Amino acid sequence: MDATIGNHFEKHEEMDKTLICEVIRQSLAQADSAQLLRNRLYLSLRQAILDHRLEGGTLLPSSRQLCQELAIGRKTVVHAYEQLLMEGYLESRAGSGTYVSEALSGRSAFITPRRLIGTRREGLSRRGNQIASQGASSTIQRGAFIPGVPDTDLFPFAVWRRLMGKYTNKNMARFLDYASSGYGPLKTVIAEYLSVTRLMKCQARQIVLLNGTHQALDLCARMLCDVGDRVWIEEPGYWGARNVMTAAGLTPVPIPLDERGIAPRPQDWKNSPRLIYVSPSSQYPTGTVLALDRRLELLEGADSHGAWIIEDDYDNEQHYDKSTVASLFGLSQKQRVIYLGTFSKVMFPGLRLAYMVLPEDLVEAFQVGNSELYRGGRLIEQAALAEFIADGHFTAHIKRMRSVYKERRDCLCEALDKRLAGAIELSGGHAGLQLLYYFTEPIDDAMVASDAMSKGLIVRPLSMYYQDQGQVRSGMNLGYGGVSVERIRTAAPMLADVIEARLLRRERLRRT
Repeated sequence: MDATIGNHFEKHEEMDKTLICEVIRQSLAQADSAQLLRNRLYLSLRQAILDHRLEGGTLLPSSRQLCQELAIGRKTVVHAYEQLLMEGYLESRAGSGTYVSEALSGRSAFITPRRLIGTRREGLSRRGNQIASQGASSTIQRGAFIPGVPDTDLFPFAVWRRLMGKYTNKNMARFLDYASSGYGPLKTVIAEYLSVTRLMKCQARQIVLLNGTHQALDLCARMLCDVGDRVWIEEPGYWGARNVMTAAGLTPVPIPLDERGIAPRPQDWKNSPRLIYVSPSSQYPTGTVLALDRRLELLEGADSHGAWIIEDDYDNEQHYDKSTVASLFGLSQKQRVIYLGTFSKVMFPGLRLAYMVLPEDLVEAFQVGNSELYRGGRLIEQAALAEFIADGHFTAHIKRMRSVYKERRDCLCEALDKRLAGAIELSGGHAGLQLLYYFTEPIDDAMVASDAMSKGLIVRPLSMYYQDQGQVRSGMNLGYGGVSVERIRTAAPMLADVIEARLLRRERLRRT
């Protein structure tokens, strides 16, 4: 039965309560069974509202009726209703009942929490349904405040156009072949660049070029793991990495962070992982830097338990206030680290070029695996990029953009602190193209994102980065890299309005 309702009725008040209960029943059945029942019901109802399966204005069953229909305790239903009332998803009308908030009618559910709850798509495999249900990115790629996006308007296109023209006009035929492990001269300049900027000792032959970090993660999963193997992922962490690992048949295990980075406990090592995915230079999304002693402990643990560390050196080029700590690859004595880098943040995302630096023992097998699985190409772009780096344009662009991004970061911090001091708490902020703010009051970050969307602002709620939705901390991830100072000065007050309105609503509900 189609669980999407609301459009076929003239009045939400007249909807069949049995049909509404069935919508809730389906959502609850698809929720994480590891959660407490009251949390599962709350999350299921919230997701059904965000997905518009329960439209704004829908009259919900009474707590007594719903507990009877679902055969659960009334306290469980009351808890879920009260939480959703507090967060603004529901509204109570005296003498009438409990309704889905009219303010949500027609609202775009651009951002939803990480563990999405949706209907099964016929024709897809179990894995296909899982992949489709995990999507959390947006079709909107530019604007305030999309995280992780560089300002491509300031890229030196004249230089890039000249280099691309050179390799499309001169002996072009030889650049139209496959490039299974990548263009040799580009790998050479990458090795030289890493030796200077990251103090890494590696040879060009240890480098494999790929079409983005996701492909690099997929190759690691397929070459180093069997289906069902465990992979540690920082919590909160990059949902894209978790999705790739899940699609490859691995079991993601969330390992919590503290202010010094990923913090595995002794008992975590008892069920040791096959892979450990970390972003130690600037953890995404929190911006935390993995402390040196933690790095050494992680290396020691990986060695003693036979695990491989995947070091995603995210945003290492954009550090503003602190020097970068030595890479895990550079610190490793036992060659248990695979280093990942990308050109998306310095050059432009559409370039689709990333690289991995491999331990010597893995080089030959990974080159074969890369060739057999992906059939790499893009030699023209790789040749142009090699010369772009060798001629100093890459480093010059980084230096120029570092000052631009620092100004934008400072502008955003100042604008938000001016209006929201005490209501938000900054995490990290020393590097990258985005800022992570925690809310000091327990307000629903998905609702903040939805409210912001109605004003044309893109806000990523922190909750979407969690695997364990029962341990979520509320916050927002705000990108400033692709946003001019002028736009930040107009958009930040609009976002502050949204958050202040949510805080005011919460305070009013608390008093009633």
